[in-house]
Amino acid sequence: MRLSRRTASLSVAALVLTLAYEAVPHTHAPAAGHESAGPFGAACRIRVTGSKVTAYCHNPYPETDRVSLHVECARWWDIDTDSSPVEAGPAQTVRLTGRCWKEVGHVWISHRRES
Repeated sequence: MRLSRRTASLSVAALVLTLAYEAVPHTHAPAAGHESAGPFGAACRIRVTGSKVTAYCHNPYPETDRVSLHVECARWWDIDTDSSPVEAGPAQTVRLTGRCWKEVGHVWISHRRES
């Protein structure tokens, strides 16, 4: 199947916007049922370079945050990955990595309080 120039340009524009969005820092609220008096959650920066994903999460709070990297690949046959939780202690920065064989579709970080 051959794409027209217009369809190809729209596809490239959508990919660039998706990757630019993923490069912006994202944080998620803690899971329901884990209410706390103080703030919680590491601030994470995600960078997608080709098929590789790197995330740096810094926890400025006194409570440990267990962060996991989730990578959803763009191709249906490519294997999506979820990293094991990594403990980001108080004032600690952790590095998480993941990859796809081809293009990266979506990337996010989940946060969990230490039990």
